[in-house]
Amino acid sequence: MSPVLVSLADGLGHGLIGDRVLSEAGRATIAIENPATGRVFARVGAATATDARAAIETARVAQLDWKRRGGHERGRLLERWFDRITAQARDLAHVMVLEQGKPMAEALAEVAYAASYVKFYAEEAKRLHGEAIPSSSGQRRQFVVREPVGVCAAITPWNFPAAMVTRKAAPALAAGCAMVLKPSELTPLTALLLVELALAAGLPPGLLNVVVGDAAEIGGVLTASPVVRMLSFTGSTRVGQLLMAQCAPTVKKLGLELGGNAPFIVFDDADLDDAVEGALASKFRNAGQTCVCANRLYVQDGIHDAFAAKLTARVRELRPGSGFDERSTQGPLINRAARDKAMAHIHDARAHGARVVCGGEIVDGPGHFMQPTVLTDVTPQMLCHREETFGPVAPLIRFQSEDQVVAWANASEFGLASYFFSRDIARCFRVAEAIEAGMVGINTGLISSEDVPFGGVKQSGLGREGSRHGLDEYTELKLMSFGSLR
Repeated sequence: MSPVLVSLADGLGHGLIGDRVLSEAGRATIAIENPATGRVFARVGAATATDARAAIETARVAQLDWKRRGGHERGRLLERWFDRITAQARDLAHVMVLEQGKPMAEALAEVAYAASYVKFYAEEAKRLHGEAIPSSSGQRRQFVVREPVGVCAAITPWNFPAAMVTRKAAPALAAGCAMVLKPSELTPLTALLLVELALAAGLPPGLLNVVVGDAAEIGGVLTASPVVRMLSFTGSTRVGQLLMAQCAPTVKKLGLELGGNAPFIVFDDADLDDAVEGALASKFRNAGQTCVCANRLYVQDGIHDAFAAKLTARVRELRPGSGFDERSTQGPLINRAARDKAMAHIHDARAHGARVVCGGEIVDGPGHFMQPTVLTDVTPQMLCHREETFGPVAPLIRFQSEDQVVAWANASEFGLASYFFSRDIARCFRVAEAIEAGMVGINTGLISSEDVPFGGVKQSGLGREGSRHGLDEYTELKLMSFGSLR
């Protein structure tokens, strides 16, 4: 059994630097709560600033050898990591349900999604090609090579504790980098198990190091270190802005996947059944706790009532409950603060004239559950329209014209994901080009996969993850310009 799973039985987890488990002796501990019960089920020894500096140095030493290995060898080791993840998918999903709360089916789907990044970048590792550029004078020979940026840091969120690790670590390793990983203090066990599986697969110790601790303390060390040449962060725009400022003195490369406020538009020529299923998948997956979930649902006036009725009927079928209960289709929110925010958005909408047609209440009993909710008569002035709810609340806003809804969709400082449904091919291209977002889902509510670029514009971030473009974040271009070779 994995040390993480053994430590779960003992109620204690540990950070990892190289292949060294951080001893809990004399350490403060971080309590890990099961959001479905509200009870602490494990503790992780808290890493300190000293530990973070040791992890950086360990990564620096390990990366010196790793960058000299060929892409084929790096790819083979990533393939072995993929095999380990796949073989222990149920163990990973079990840990994820305990600390994050999502239903087992969603947890297993996330493990497969996480593994897909490892598999993809195992194959891409051998394709880090350079280029030869003819000189204008014909007297020089010019070559451009791609080199690993060096030691990288990754700060990952709690909502996808497996996929957000591999989406950052796999391309970094494929490019020849080492990484210091700081997972969310709310869900660190999944990350620890993933790194244990990487070590078991033969990945050299020191390439992936895990420090779980105070975000400000650990983040301060990672951003200040001149050894760390790249920082990848997924989380709120406010924290992303802070990290960006902290990285400025050392001029690091940055990959920032930040907040969203995704519009979901249903035009009157849409297939209503497809649009309802798309809204259900986008809005209520992971209890609405995804950065790309539909947050503002705009429905054209002519089909608004029919869409609202169909969506409400489907939402009433959702069943909140423990992720280990096969009947559950929606897990809890991550903690009480998250649930309180979602409920505050509902109360604000109701106070300003919105109508709750489904849900709108806290689920009695232990854990941080709430009823999946549909609101109608929502206006752009309400909190649920202006802010990212990050919960299972679907606010419906009527619109009249294409120009009006595109203007509303773009009236946000965020530009991560967006969605719309229409059977008019000309409108599909027109609206997709007009919407200010890094990703546009057309007649679908699910847009993420390992082979396409993921990222936003405006205050939703910098850079892209996934696809061949994801390797760009972890490499630098070097020009080799030769004088006359005659």
